[in-house]
Amino acid sequence: MSLPTATLPPILPNRGTAKVKSVLSGDTVVLLGRGGDGKRPPEVTFTFERVTAPRMASKANNNVDDPGAFSSREWLRNMCVGKTVTFETRKQGATAGDRVYGLLFMPDPNKSNETWNLSVESVRRGFCTPKVLSGDVITDGTTEDEEDNYEMALQTAYKEAVSQKAGVHASQPLVRKVLNAGDDFSAMTLFEKSKRLCTNSSVTCVIEYVFDGSRYRCIVTDPDLEGAGLMYASFTLILAGVACPRVGNARLNPPTPSEPYAVEARDFVELRLLQRELKVTLNGTDKSGVCLVGTVHHPRGSIAAEILKNGLGRISDWTIRMMSPGDVPPLRIAENTAKRSNIGVFENYIPPTLTGASEFMGTIVEVISGDTLLILPSGELYDNESKLKKISLASVRAPRAGNEKTGKEDEPYAAECKDRLRVLTVGKLAKVNIHYEKEIPIGQNKTEKRQFGTISVGKKDDVGEVLITEGLATTQRHRDDDEKSIRYDDLVAAESIAKAANKGVHSSTEYKKKTVNDLSDPKKAKTYASSLQRAGMTKAVVDYCFNGSRFKLFVPSENCYIMFALSNIRCPQPSPIPGASSRGGQTKTAEPFGDNAKRHSRLNVMQRTVEISCTGVTQGGVMTGDLFVGTGSQRRDYSIELVASGLATVDQRKIDYGEAPKVLIETQTAAQNNKLGIWSIEQVKKNEPKAKAYEKAEERTVDIQISEICNGNTFFFRVVGDESAQVIDNSMKIFTEQNGTDGAPCDIKVGKVVAALFNDGSSNAWYRAKIVEKLANGKVKVLFVDHGNLATVKAASQCRPLDVAFGIENIPAAAKEAQLAMTKVRAITDDDGIEAARYFQRAAWGKDIKTRLHGESDGKVLVTLYDSDIDSPSINENLVAEGLAIIVGKNYEVYDLLDRMGNSDSLSKLVKDIKAAQEKAKSGRKGMWVYGEIAEEDED
Repeated sequence: MSLPTATLPPILPNRGTAKVKSVLSGDTVVLLGRGGDGKRPPEVTFTFERVTAPRMASKANNNVDDPGAFSSREWLRNMCVGKTVTFETRKQGATAGDRVYGLLFMPDPNKSNETWNLSVESVRRGFCTPKVLSGDVITDGTTEDEEDNYEMALQTAYKEAVSQKAGVHASQPLVRKVLNAGDDFSAMTLFEKSKRLCTNSSVTCVIEYVFDGSRYRCIVTDPDLEGAGLMYASFTLILAGVACPRVGNARLNPPTPSEPYAVEARDFVELRLLQRELKVTLNGTDKSGVCLVGTVHHPRGSIAAEILKNGLGRISDWTIRMMSPGDVPPLRIAENTAKRSNIGVFENYIPPTLTGASEFMGTIVEVISGDTLLILPSGELYDNESKLKKISLASVRAPRAGNEKTGKEDEPYAAECKDRLRVLTVGKLAKVNIHYEKEIPIGQNKTEKRQFGTISVGKKDDVGEVLITEGLATTQRHRDDDEKSIRYDDLVAAESIAKAANKGVHSSTEYKKKTVNDLSDPKKAKTYASSLQRAGMTKAVVDYCFNGSRFKLFVPSENCYIMFALSNIRCPQPSPIPGASSRGGQTKTAEPFGDNAKRHSRLNVMQRTVEISCTGVTQGGVMTGDLFVGTGSQRRDYSIELVASGLATVDQRKIDYGEAPKVLIETQTAAQNNKLGIWSIEQVKKNEPKAKAYEKAEERTVDIQISEICNGNTFFFRVVGDESAQVIDNSMKIFTEQNGTDGAPCDIKVGKVVAALFNDGSSNAWYRAKIVEKLANGKVKVLFVDHGNLATVKAASQCRPLDVAFGIENIPAAAKEAQLAMTKVRAITDDDGIEAARYFQRAAWGKDIKTRLHGESDGKVLVTLYDSDIDSPSINENLVAEGLAIIVGKNYEVYDLLDRMGNSDSLSKLVKDIKAAQEKAKSGRKGMWVYGEIAEEDED
């Protein structure tokens, strides 16, 4: 007979059958009925009629049993838990409270044709004692004869138990003291002693209570631990490898609801584990150190796998790491089965969707970090950066690189991990299996969809596993519902090996970051140049490609970074890096085949080990020389390769002076004849009118005032007495008076002219400004077009639109950009460069300067400045005489410039004067000539 499903406590029939779910004490059990129509099976607390058992340990009695209580409970638990029994009710309903009183019957385990009355049998063994009759009312149809027979049987059994001194009648019945983990003993102590003392390192326990599908309260009943004082130790067990939904708590205020499938998971486990005595292998503790993590061994198989297979839980990554690697695959298979079937917690599971192929072959072009690479898929033509796929290693976390801007340092082993991945992969053909995709933050409010997969190269099935095994990376800690690598368990096993060996990031020794000498600074480069030149052929690693022939290299033997350029060739310039801009917001455009040359170098030498021979160093600190790539019969001169492909030209100056190697000239001739690369557009160029770099204009002499100095020979000026400049200045004063200094909404676009606020030292005022660049945090970089200075302002509060009524929005800029004719100075970041700027400031700032205007070059006016009159030595000449500037180029360049400027007499005289001044500076060892001759300026 099945139990009815009425609201508890249910009204039972006089007789029926039910399954024993659990035993609360020697005289009380919980009966489980049958569920139906999707309803949970009903439960009834059933107590033996007219029998009492010793009270079990609880908080109410300081966790100490009444004498014999545990033995009483254990006998009844072993007899009937999980078995079907027959019940007879004697008292229930209002007179019985929240339980039912009656008798339980089950087959005699020794005599199959006879039945045990469990109440009588527990009394016979001394586990219970009869209650004294006190006029109890007989209910539910029980006759007086039946009651008398039952009472007589109890009394007979009782006398037998007393005579044999059984159970509670013994001279010293068992009195158990329950020890609670965290209060009475350390969970780690139990873990360690179980490994040392217990057979096969497994502890015998009784599952006393099930909190949810993966958390249980256990009591130790293993005699091997009795000597260690841990017999009857109570602890919370977290089932290794599984996380089940949490069951809510109706007693809280407000009550917490149960998660979906939480109750089903608990019922599933209770039916199979509750109050069973089982072996448990302890794997470790949780972070709190109070709960233990372990594997429950059931005679019929793995409860963890069954939970997962039925969709009642998910794999728990943090606990599965504690398991033996051999026990993990069945759990993965079980979870995948539930996912495919969309059952339980996976009822809405959708396999990860990929935007591209799940498997492809490709060549590793670049290692971005210790776990992210750029790959060119096989069959793709590398004609655009978008053809490269950015792939991260699935479930692998490499140490993060630092950030110079934020001052964040590298995590330990970040550089070593990246370099190891470079050695394993760059330039090699790889097989890529994509497992999942994620949105990865790449900046403020920006993300990119990144693919994560396993990369196999040669005999290495998973380069991520290699990094983890060597202690250079770790496995990623995923949330339980995250997608992960299909080889995740292999990665975890590899990490365990690295931990055991104390490798890399798991080492107990303090990490010491390797310091690399950065020779990109010109002064340092010049100091070390002779050492590198003497070293002859030297191995180096290409760290970055600026263009086809200019690189940043790491030289292991010298432990330094250097800037390096191929000495005899010139590659066309590629497209600028996105976001890079020059003064005035003008960006350089790519030269024909500049991007092709850079891509060729990225594909063939980027992050490869090469050999270099340094022959010189430029004023900018760039080492020059030859570079060889490949080994053995594959070794090749990279300059010849670029020229042969039509991606570079031999430096014309080297040809003119007979310094260019013959093989390079012959290779260039062959490329010209075959119309390869650059030479394929040469014929078109010949038929087009040649663009003029300089615009010839009638020379004139004016007085100017300098409004902004950019470097030692570049500046902005305003013509003295310029009426348009006066109109603009007066109009902007009125504009400031009428509008105050509060910003106003305006169209913020690069190249747009607006009014921007500037403080000249006395007060804020509005000036015309061109927006050069949008910056973060609502700021913009602007060029004040009537004065030439750059500034960063807030778009919202320091910008406003120009008032059309003033009529000044279309008046040309009052400040013109100019350059001292026939001179070249070093960058403002160089010591000689800053000295040149300071000299120029002392000579020209704050004065009305006599100026000869010669013409324009790329938007800059070429000028000669004079201290007093045009017959006195020019500032151009004086700057060169101080050794702070040099003549603009070689002889042929100077004469070409004079020719294009119309062979001006004044320019010809200026050239002669500057040459004489330069010779004077050389002989006097002034400025940049202090060490004698200097190398050619680096064109880049």
